[in-house]
Amino acid sequence: MIPIARPQMGDEEKERVWDAMASGSLAQGPRVREFEEAFAAYIGVEHAVATSSGTTALHLALLGHGIGPGDEVITVSFTFIASANSILYTGARPVLVDISERDYCIDPDLIEAAITPRTRAIMPVSLYGQPADMEAIAEIADRHGLAVVEDACQAHGAAIGDRRSGSWGAGTFSFYPTKNMTTGEGGMLTTDDGELAGRVRLLREHGMQVRYHHDIVGYNFRMTDIGASIGLAQLPKLERNNERRRAIAARYDADLRGVITPSPRPGVTHVYHQYTIRVNQRDAFADALRERGVGTGIYYPIPVHRQKPFEALGYGDVSLPVTDALTREVLSIPVHPTLSDDEVAAVVAAVNETANELGPIETTVAGA
Repeated sequence: MIPIARPQMGDEEKERVWDAMASGSLAQGPRVREFEEAFAAYIGVEHAVATSSGTTALHLALLGHGIGPGDEVITVSFTFIASANSILYTGARPVLVDISERDYCIDPDLIEAAITPRTRAIMPVSLYGQPADMEAIAEIADRHGLAVVEDACQAHGAAIGDRRSGSWGAGTFSFYPTKNMTTGEGGMLTTDDGELAGRVRLLREHGMQVRYHHDIVGYNFRMTDIGASIGLAQLPKLERNNERRRAIAARYDADLRGVITPSPRPGVTHVYHQYTIRVNQRDAFADALRERGVGTGIYYPIPVHRQKPFEALGYGDVSLPVTDALTREVLSIPVHPTLSDDEVAAVVAAVNETANELGPIETTVAGA
């Protein structure tokens, strides 16, 4: 079976982890600070704050902007539930808008209609490794005095022109094992705003600047030095691994038939955290690929507004036609950098054979 993901751990990661363990400094210590500095330099921002997960990075970014009960944050439903949950954690309310059929990210043309006097921030999700239209989103946010929190948890190294995801407003990243780079589990907030970074650092560690002196109610959202050690070994490999992902994606773009392949916007560097196609009879398609030895993933089969906690909050009647259509059609196929050329060829053959059996997809999005 060709797996949908294959996390990589080499000698560099093992050596750095052993050094951290031997040092006796295991909690948030010198390796975390080193990792923060290296990651900030990579993204091209002044500050990076390491956290325990991508979810806690999102939560802290919102809290750092003072978002709380009575506020609204505009985001999408076509995402992992953590994006919207992080808003609920603050007591604010997610306002869900639809996505663009082209890039699966928030549709900038729909944002302003969702802005109310309660709106405090926009949280675009840079899905599958392609940045949302951050330039358009930042312009809207500036015009309305709103914060921007980019959920870049799948967009390590993605860029618009020469500017990387995570450099507009606050960026948040996940280092879960299947991401383009990992720390085992962990996250990062990136920003050029020194005051925001300072508030987030305070919130991250129980509101404590001086040991046992607590200025505010905070959280234990720290990263360990062991996790940071893995990240320090993974970061230098990121560009090479992303290049391999793009090479595999180019092969798929050229050779797949009967499916709808991704469509990166001009000037965008897509890092293909997932290579997501749209297919006819999605569940049957996934079963057929598994029988042919190809693993798949569905990201995401149930949108946020149709998850039970959000239906209970009254989101069930929200109209998001593109989101609902794509949740029935999307299927991710292996694109991780450890794939051999023979494995890539096998995936292509399996997808094309399956599409030939089940028939080509015809879009179900109204008006498309």
